[in-house]
Amino acid sequence: MEEMVNVFLMGKKYSVPSGLTIMGAMEYAGYQLVRGCGCRNGFCGACATIYRIKGDNTLKFCLACQTTVEDDMYVAMLPFFPIVKPVYDMEQTKPTEQIMMQLYPEIYSCIGCNACTKACTQELKVMQYIAHAQRGEYEKCAEKSFDCVMCGVCSARCPAEISHPQVALLARRLTGKYLAPESKHLTERVGEIEHGDFIKLLEDVANKPIEELKELYNHREIEQ
Repeated sequence: MEEMVNVFLMGKKYSVPSGLTIMGAMEYAGYQLVRGCGCRNGFCGACATIYRIKGDNTLKFCLACQTTVEDDMYVAMLPFFPIVKPVYDMEQTKPTEQIMMQLYPEIYSCIGCNACTKACTQELKVMQYIAHAQRGEYEKCAEKSFDCVMCGVCSARCPAEISHPQVALLARRLTGKYLAPESKHLTERVGEIEHGDFIKLLEDVANKPIEELKELYNHREIEQ
């Protein structure tokens, strides 16, 4: 017989199979997920979730598509967090120390509590990459924030109300446009695309019979 556990979804108790993810448990319980459920593989950051286990005071953070339910788990989802998103033109935005002060002045109100790092669903050193942004070290900020999925949990926990994912995104954009060395193979590939080198190949694939495409897809799945 399948083992069942008790979970509390948005305050209501449900009994669900123990091997399900939080997202799977919600669907098992009858919820129709129409938001907060993007890729289902931990890359889009849409299913940011907060939970506690009965008897444990620790407030925990995760992505619902990756985290398995536990007995007496109390769950609340945070599918969207209204972080600040200034509008800027990357052609006019340069990697100066002043640019962060202009667009995200709240980062200089950081009190070093490390709540953002503790909350990160990807286990990134969030407070550290914010410190790099404060000092204008955009390449270091970009490197340490590279795996950010922009779920917004860090901002939800920040007493200084910093928009960490947006700060990191700006650092990565500045690094990619102005600071990182040119990726020659990427430049070459873009040139090939613009020249139309792949048009015939794409047309050949588009004209293949459906059954042949299915066979190619299945063969690829087996190889992986």
